[in-house]
Amino acid sequence: MSDVRVIIQRDSEREERVVTTGTTAAELFAGERSVIAARVAGELKDLSYQVQDGETVEGVEISSEDGLNILRHSTAHVMAQAVQELFPEAKLGIGPPVRDGFYYDFDVEKPFTPEDLKRVEKRMQEIQKRGQRFSRRVVTDEAAREELADEPYKLELIGLKGSASHDDGADVEVGAGELTIYDNLDAKTGELCWKDLCRGPHLPSTRNIPAFKLMRNAAAYWRGSEKNPMLQRIYGTAWPSKEELKAHLEFLAEAEKRDHRKLGSELDLFSIPEQIGSGLAVFHPKGGIVRRVMEDYSRRRHEEEGYEFVYTPHATKGRLFETSGHLDWYADGMYPPMQLDEGVDYYLKPMNCPMHNLIFDARGRSYRELPLRLFEFGTVYRYEKSGVVHGLTRARGFTQDDAHIYCTREQMSEELDRTLTFVLNLLRDYGLTDFYLELSTKDPEKFVGSDEAWEEATETLRQVAEKQGLPLVPDPGGAAFYGPKISVQAKDAIGRTWQMSTIQLDFNLPERFDLEYTAADGSKTRPVMIHRALFGSIERFFAVLLEHYAGAFPAWLAPVQAVGIPVGDAHVEYLEKFAADAKQKGLRVEVDSSSDRMQKKIRTAQRQKVPFMIIVGDDDMNAGTVSFRYRDGSQENGIPRDQALAKLVDVVERRVHV
Repeated sequence: MSDVRVIIQRDSEREERVVTTGTTAAELFAGERSVIAARVAGELKDLSYQVQDGETVEGVEISSEDGLNILRHSTAHVMAQAVQELFPEAKLGIGPPVRDGFYYDFDVEKPFTPEDLKRVEKRMQEIQKRGQRFSRRVVTDEAAREELADEPYKLELIGLKGSASHDDGADVEVGAGELTIYDNLDAKTGELCWKDLCRGPHLPSTRNIPAFKLMRNAAAYWRGSEKNPMLQRIYGTAWPSKEELKAHLEFLAEAEKRDHRKLGSELDLFSIPEQIGSGLAVFHPKGGIVRRVMEDYSRRRHEEEGYEFVYTPHATKGRLFETSGHLDWYADGMYPPMQLDEGVDYYLKPMNCPMHNLIFDARGRSYRELPLRLFEFGTVYRYEKSGVVHGLTRARGFTQDDAHIYCTREQMSEELDRTLTFVLNLLRDYGLTDFYLELSTKDPEKFVGSDEAWEEATETLRQVAEKQGLPLVPDPGGAAFYGPKISVQAKDAIGRTWQMSTIQLDFNLPERFDLEYTAADGSKTRPVMIHRALFGSIERFFAVLLEHYAGAFPAWLAPVQAVGIPVGDAHVEYLEKFAADAKQKGLRVEVDSSSDRMQKKIRTAQRQKVPFMIIVGDDDMNAGTVSFRYRDGSQENGIPRDQALAKLVDVVERRVHV
């Protein structure tokens, strides 16, 4: 047997090793139980892959991003095998890994029940213990069609080879190269137990699956299209250890408690009435208070930063979006046109920038006016698919805190730096403090403008982002069609990442709208345009804050900042006078004068997550004092009325969380 020279890559270390022909990646990493696959020339391979002369081989750890995807996709195969063993009539769809887990779609006569999922999970455990081997097998298109003749969805996927989409998960089944089937083989006899069309790679064996759990099932259209059949989707999660699975389930339980849809109902903040439509929310009085306070503070800070407020209508003629290019690039995300004025197409606006351009262009502009910062709380409408609409975080109608800044080329870098600093500081004022930045660059298939303009815009944004001293993560191809962008990513109280503000540099819309200003030398010059949404949308930011604080807003944002709780009826009048004095100072204080007992009133205030309870009995009334009870149950007694009012004002003005 001839020798084969390979290089084993471990982080920055390279080890050259001479092995015999036929040596597998598994043999290279023998004894390293955390290695479950290999990367060769940038491609992921099964550990059964036989290494070739001159190749560089890197072990893939199960806890890495690629390792987790392989673990979860392998677990999806085990789930599909279990389903077909229990429900032989089930036809297979697609089973890709997703964030924190996996799913698999099935065509079955009846939706799965919770009891069905328990049976499937038990069968999966049996398959896992058997240690079935995942074995890769290359097949021709014709052979695959013959083997999978009873799987109509797999037959469709075979026809997609070379053009399968990542968006619907089809690329985990068929890629651009050869077609492969993975067989699940009995560990002792090698007998075929189950098979599936798949690109791979997979774990060596089902025994390499350390911990998993099925989560739920739901209906889903085949390949995400409403034109296709409705299938049944089972979601699951898989982790490198039982401890990590337990931690994830605890995290999900905490996230469920914080779900803004649940809290919105419990705290009477907002609702999404079926009579209005999916993704279209109404804010109730208490939610209206929170939203108004958010907006008022934002308005004040924008005024201090030199922004000017504008207002634009909700609908416009379609020609405006032809000029902007949105009808070329964004039509699928817009509501259908309304034909008015003898057949003229009108659209609900999906964004505000074209209208702000018309404001800039309404009269001649001088370089002395620049930078011109136009700001609007502008309500927009986007036709999101029903499957992706999610409470306030993915809505069809929402209000952007939208700004467009027009400046000279020379002002561009400084204005971007000032804008990003302002954005981060304002987010910190609302209680978010853990950030990283994402730089989205040109999609080579979807852009307007010259390569040179894109390169200049991208490099300018990169330099501005790096000045903040925050982690900067690349997002190749993630930019809008008109320019690159910086996205501010913020982590909430339980570590989830939310995309917040976006800042986009645009050389293209000023060109399309023929925007000009008069330069110092009298020449007509094109301005640079900066798009900036700070909250993203008020509704979404509202939802993020609601989940971040688990409904217990800091006093300055809380719909009710304090509730007066009398020990008895004789103390109601005293508290009402205290509440009236508080309202004179701009505080939101109510008195619970219901017939409930004091302890029930306290529990009600706790459920409503009110920051302060003001309790008054005979001693307080006689001494001219009140007692503070905090959300955590602690209490501070005998505070003079004026000091109590001053403390409430101070906590609100300093925006601290109590």
